Amino acid sequence: MRVLLTGAAGFIGSHIAEALLAAGHDIVGLDCYLPAAHGGGSEAIDQSEAGGPAIKRVDIRDSAGVLRLLAGVDLVCHQAAMVGNGVDAADLPEYVTHNDFGTAVLLAAMHEARVSRLVLASSMVVYGEGAYACSAHGPVEAPARTRSDLDAGNFDPRCPHCARPLSWASVPEDAPIAPRSIYAATKVAQEHLAHAWAIQTGGRVLALRYHNVYGPRMPRDTPYAGVAAIFRSALENGQAPEVFEDGGQTRDFVHVEDIAGANLAAIDKVDEAVRDGGLRAYNVCSGSPTTIGEMAAILAAAHGGPEPTVTGRYRSADVRHVVASPERASQELGFTAQVSPAQGIAAFAHAPLRAPIEVSDKS
Repeated sequence: MRVLLTGAAGFIGSHIAEALLAAGHDIVGLDCYLPAAHGGGSEAIDQSEAGGPAIKRVDIRDSAGVLRLLAGVDLVCHQAAMVGNGVDAADLPEYVTHNDFGTAVLLAAMHEARVSRLVLASSMVVYGEGAYACSAHGPVEAPARTRSDLDAGNFDPRCPHCARPLSWASVPEDAPIAPRSIYAATKVAQEHLAHAWAIQTGGRVLALRYHNVYGPRMPRDTPYAGVAAIFRSALENGQAPEVFEDGGQTRDFVHVEDIAGANLAAIDKVDEAVRDGGLRAYNVCSGSPTTIGEMAAILAAAHGGPEPTVTGRYRSADVRHVVASPERASQELGFTAQVSPAQGIAAFAHAPLRAPIEVSDKS
């Protein structure tokens, strides 16, 4: 199959490219080398001589450039995005133009090129806070945490009926969408745009909602990196990882090799999963929840210290717990994560990170 892979030079995209090539797919790679992810690199790297794909420097917002690359393509695997929580609200225009306008340009070009299949990189952040239950009232929707509770170190959300602390539950794909950050809002918009495109054109979309991805080639020393890379960078600089709140925030850390495996499964199953057009979403996770504190401790121990510091600080927009159900992906895509967080996080302590790249000015 001939696949247009956007974001092909990125942390996740580069692993997907390797998996696609190993599976015998033909890849057309696209990347614009955002400085937030690539440290200032501005041009394409042709990896074809080393057995990798030839990646073209094309901005996803360039309709003519995208349309040229769609010639002869059977499916698009859309990974290109500005990621992370951002520095502050001033990042909003950049997130929207890259993630949402860029996706709209891609979808329009796909329609013109008569390419009807899309695997979309989405995110668990679309859920906002995860699923919760009260010991007295059962499943409830968690209200926003109050500043007074956070200041007092009471970090778990409270039951709206009796104010008891809530316990987390696994989030299924049909859970309500409730973005809490700029990035999250743009991922919701990507899903909505792709769904509307699929309904109007008869296209098929599989949206893969990645949970906390980590692994080799994560970008180092950028405020847009994930928490695992931020902790790794601190350890390499001889500093203790700084864990916010009490470290009890629960996440699902999924290895980037498993993300690549999920994309392979989605590419093989897109016609079967979405027979009549539309969008079908899947959680992509390890299925083994881990707290931020546990992750930091595993990473620090494997690295040789220093031990993490629990700061008690908080960010008001952060969610407390978000843990996925992997059942739909297992049943419908045949995808099950292979790398456990305990093994993967320990190995990540010494995995290579992505340093700022220097590239030539030829395409």
